[in-house]
Amino acid sequence: MVIELGASATAVGIIEGVAEATALIVKVFSGALSDYLGRRKGLAVFGYALGALSKPLFAIAPGVGTVLAARLTDRLGKGIRGAPRDALVADIAPLQIRGAAFGLRQSLDTVGAFLGPLIAIGLMYLWANDFRSVFWVAVIPGVLSVAVLMFGVQEPEAHERTKRVNPIQRVNLVRLGPAYWGVVAVGTVFTLARFSEAFLVLRVQQTGLPLFSAPLVLVAMNVVYSVSAYPFGKLADRLSHGHARLLVWGLLVLIGADMVLAMGSHWAIALCGVALWGLHMGMTQGLLATMVAGIAPPDLVGTAFGVFNLAGGLAMLIASALAGWLWEKFGAAFTFYGGALFCGATIVLILLMRQGTSVRSR
Repeated sequence: MVIELGASATAVGIIEGVAEATALIVKVFSGALSDYLGRRKGLAVFGYALGALSKPLFAIAPGVGTVLAARLTDRLGKGIRGAPRDALVADIAPLQIRGAAFGLRQSLDTVGAFLGPLIAIGLMYLWANDFRSVFWVAVIPGVLSVAVLMFGVQEPEAHERTKRVNPIQRVNLVRLGPAYWGVVAVGTVFTLARFSEAFLVLRVQQTGLPLFSAPLVLVAMNVVYSVSAYPFGKLADRLSHGHARLLVWGLLVLIGADMVLAMGSHWAIALCGVALWGLHMGMTQGLLATMVAGIAPPDLVGTAFGVFNLAGGLAMLIASALAGWLWEKFGAAFTFYGGALFCGATIVLILLMRQGTSVRSR
C-alpha cells in the first residue's frame, strides 16, 4: 500500500483497522451460528475458502480501493472461521490440556505465518520486489488449508446432536456470567494496545531495513510467537488459578516491545522489539482463548468467543486508526508510546478486578 500504491500511514491504519475489525466483529455471528447449528466445521471451511479467494485480488489491485476490498474479503473469511474453529478446539480438547491445545493451535498457525514471509522474502529478491507475483503464489497455501480442514478434521459427533436454540438472547448473555464479562473488558482494553502489525513493518523499514527484507519483520515476530505459544499454553494449564498473573507478565513484555520500537534507531534493535512483540503474543493469545473457553457454558462456547471478539474488533478499529494518526501527527515513536499506555491501563484494570473479586469472596 505504501510503496506500490502511495498510501499514507493514516490510510494504512484505517484499512488495517477496518479489515481486522471486520474479522473480529463477524466472529460473533459465526460463533453464535455454530452454537445454533451444533456444527463448527462447515463454517470454518467456508471462512478459509474466502481467505484463499482473496489472494488474487491483491495481485491485480490497481489502487487502494481494491486492496481494501481484498483485505475485507480475507478478514471476512477469518471472521467466519475464527470462533467456530476455536469452539471446535474446545470441543475436541480434554479439559486438563485445553491450554496446551490452544497454545499448540496458535503455534502451528504461526508456523505458516513465518514460513510464508520467508518464501516471500526469497521471491521478492528473485523477482525484483514484484509484489503482485508473490500474491499469486499465496493462492497455493490458501487452497491447501481448505483441503486439510475438509479431509483431515473430524467434528465430534456429540456436538452435532446438540439441541438448536437461539444463542443471542438476553437470558444466554446473562448466563455467560460476570467473570466472562470481566475477561471481555480486559481483552478489549488490551486490544487497544495491539494495533495492526503493519506498523511493525513500517517502523523497521524506517530504521533502515532493505525493502526486499520487509517480510523478515513478520518472520521474526512469528518465529518467537510460534516457539513460545505451546510452552505458555502448558504453563496456563498448570496455573489454572494464576491466569491473570500470566496475562500481566505478557503485558509487561509488550510494554518492553513498545519501548524498544519507539527508541530503537537501527533496524537490528527494532527487530528485537518485534521479537518481544511475538513473545507477548505467545504468552497471551492462547491464554485469553483458554480463559474464555473455561468460563463459558458448553452450549455457548461459540457465542462466547464471538462476543469476545466483537468487543476486540471495535477496539482494533480504534487502535489502528489511532496508531496511524499518532504516527503522522507526532512521529512513529508516539504510536508505540500510546500502545504502552494502553498496556498500563489494562494492568490497572486486571488488578482492580482481582481486588474486587478478593473483597467479594470475604
